[in-house]
Amino acid sequence: MNPVRIDGSVALVTGAGRGLGRAFARELVRRGAARVYGAARNPAAVSEPGVTPIALDITDPERVAQVAHECGDVTLLVNNAGVMKASPFIGAPSLDAARLEMEVNYFGTLSMCRAFAPVLAAGGGGAIVNMLSVTSFFTSPLDPSYSASKAAELSLTNGIRMELSLQGTLVVAVHAGFIDTDMAAGIDAPKISPESVAQQTFDAVEAGEIEVLTDDRSRSIKASLPRDHELIYAPLQQTFFPPTAGSS
Repeated sequence: MNPVRIDGSVALVTGAGRGLGRAFARELVRRGAARVYGAARNPAAVSEPGVTPIALDITDPERVAQVAHECGDVTLLVNNAGVMKASPFIGAPSLDAARLEMEVNYFGTLSMCRAFAPVLAAGGGGAIVNMLSVTSFFTSPLDPSYSASKAAELSLTNGIRMELSLQGTLVVAVHAGFIDTDMAAGIDAPKISPESVAQQTFDAVEAGEIEVLTDDRSRSIKASLPRDHELIYAPLQQTFFPPTAGSS
């Protein structure tokens, strides 16, 4: 797809009140975006200099439509908002966590893409960035239902890339392992900085690239997919669900 210049663009970042969303917004300002809308459920949390706060819950279709109308000059949409509840499939007390993750990560992102597709078309095509995860590629025992929602979001991303190619919209999938934000605060593992994710993402946008594997973990997992049952799932099974004495 055609590259999209950040300098002079008009961008909207969801989940811009903290962490990676804040880093995305800051990097857009640094690269010369003409306007950056920072969307969050609590717009008061969007305090980055040069960023215009916007109240937005991406699970509210009416508000999503209003924001698409109010921000009709957007040429770059960064779908960063997401939720992770670290919920198992079988052991969870209810489906509430899984439903919330799917509602935000999949349906919320889909709602944003649908609302802003005509806005981007009117502006010449532009770009959509979907912030995914290394768990888009496999199911992690640490956050299984989150993994399912991110796999759905990856499928969505690949689908809208095909559908929006006719209007010239670049659709970029960004994958990362653990990012040094609040979401991964309790995890003792190597982490990539949100600033590095933002820089790599917008380098890809400006190069017209459709996928960003931001760290060693995301690159390693994707390379292992042809042998995933052997290289990914067997070691995870042994680590998290080892057989007990007497089990078959």
